[in-house]
Amino acid sequence: MKLVLTCEHGGRDIPKAYKKYFTGSEQLKTHRGYDLGALNLFNHLQPLANASFFSTTSRLVVELNRSIFHKQLFSEYTKPLSKIEKRKIIETHYLPYRISVEHETAKLISSNNTVLHLSIHSFTPELNGQVRHCDIGLLYDSGIEKEKDFCKQLKSEILNQNSGLNVRYNYPYLGKSDGFTTFLRKQFPKAYLGIEVEVNQKFVMNNVMDSEIKEILFKVTKGLLQQQ
Repeated sequence: MKLVLTCEHGGRDIPKAYKKYFTGSEQLKTHRGYDLGALNLFNHLQPLANASFFSTTSRLVVELNRSIFHKQLFSEYTKPLSKIEKRKIIETHYLPYRISVEHETAKLISSNNTVLHLSIHSFTPELNGQVRHCDIGLLYDSGIEKEKDFCKQLKSEILNQNSGLNVRYNYPYLGKSDGFTTFLRKQFPKAYLGIEVEVNQKFVMNNVMDSEIKEILFKVTKGLLQQQ
């Protein structure tokens, strides 16, 4: 099994050509602009990966974790742009990232490997007044036995390290909802496992993930890769 590691929402950068549309925006500093602490966790796990990809362009420019025709591909800042401008964003920021990950996954699979894709994210502790009771979410397609089994092992190993953590399946989002892993499952139906790892941002300070969380996820991921 080979590990492909990605982080779609690693930063809040706005390309120079689009800065004028975000003047005075406070959203960039919040969970809407990027996944706080996700890139820091990604960097900690990177030594385990056979291939790794990340983006620091804000999801408010274009949402890398949505399919190209999804209504949330563009945010309220970029949705009003002309078709030409949107096409340029897609060609410059969306497709290069997505195609790179897809091509590397295809390359690994063509060499008779199974690919484990861990997509690293974080989530806000409270959304629309609702507290999210979860520390680490493991998102997968419940209809795929290999993904289900891997997440069971992953949860078990995490709890072996710290039994006080609240690890939940397909929370705060469903793993089979529109996303990059959903797309890649369709491209590689036999030798691909797509798991999104969602960590509560209560473990993040100054965009740095809690060291214990990082060490636990590193240790259990390394151990499971060695077992496959």
